[in-house]
Amino acid sequence: MKKQVNTTVIIKLRMVKILKLQSALNFSHTLLKEIVKPGDVVVDATAGKGNDTLFLAQLVGERGHVYSFDIQAQATQLTQRLVEQHQVEQQTTVINDGHENLTNYVKSPITASIFNLGYLPEGDHKIVTKPQTTLKSVQSMMKLLKPNGIIILVIYYGHPGGKQEKEQVLQFAKSIDQHQFNVLQYQFINQIHEPPILLALQKR
Repeated sequence: MKKQVNTTVIIKLRMVKILKLQSALNFSHTLLKEIVKPGDVVVDATAGKGNDTLFLAQLVGERGHVYSFDIQAQATQLTQRLVEQHQVEQQTTVINDGHENLTNYVKSPITASIFNLGYLPEGDHKIVTKPQTTLKSVQSMMKLLKPNGIIILVIYYGHPGGKQEKEQVLQFAKSIDQHQFNVLQYQFINQIHEPPILLALQKR
């Protein structure tokens, strides 16, 4: 007598995915993917080489918009070139200015924003994000943020001045009213060489 096999159980077992903890950068994209929808307005506060700007532009689609900031002309040029290569320039505004001045450009409510704090990897390592301008920008975005919207900061701090920025940003994050925002800190604590920290501020 042949033994019957429960094919339903086999199919379900094959569908099970093994959970792997993500890097701070990958986790930031996971969070953005869950929250940002077509038609949304979002901000890349540190354009860098344009990877986050491109990712956001693909999420918001033609009906949405991405404002992408960087103080370095090299970064804005790289970003503009990337969005043009992927044909998403119509939903992207790349701005050669500091993110602390975002209210000069962004007037409508936003769904999400992302920061990568530190320096442009292939640029001038002496040009780094500063805690004063970072926090000014974050506070402005908190006012523009829609309910359930999110601000993500990926903090790299292995460079000169990086630890001071990290401490000031963390101190500010801990002081945020829990009735207005939920604040998450995500980091691999057993890794060497200053593993990046992800902070996520979600408006209630």
